Amino acid sequence: MSPLPEDESDDVLTELRARLRSDLKTAMKARSGVDVAAIRSLLAALDDAQAVPAPAHVPASSLAGEHVAGASVGVGSTEVARLELTEAEIALVVDGQIEERRAAATTFDAVDQPDAAERLRAEARVIEGYRTAT
Repeated sequence: MSPLPEDESDDVLTELRARLRSDLKTAMKARSGVDVAAIRSLLAALDDAQAVPAPAHVPASSLAGEHVAGASVGVGSTEVARLELTEAEIALVVDGQIEERRAAATTFDAVDQPDAAERLRAEARVIEGYRTAT
């Protein structure tokens, strides 16, 4: 994942987010817990994928602050641009969420918890509906 200029992959992500938010409202009104959980989780996974990694090393010179060591000062001083995801990276996030649920469902089956396993499979089916959107 790398910073990219605004292009059509940004449009794909914007459209996917808009669709997810619209579907989330519909699912909430319908009180569909499985759909709500799956959509919220997918939105969070997309947000996580766009997060900028924290710096590995903080220089000692930045630790000398008046009030809090290493604190930034001023409105917006801690804001950074989010990473732009390519269409392939968006697809990886969606596929990863599906596979994560399927693997967890298999684990729940192994410990004789079929209800939890079926809920995860249902969430995976909901997320699969967004696979074609990427």
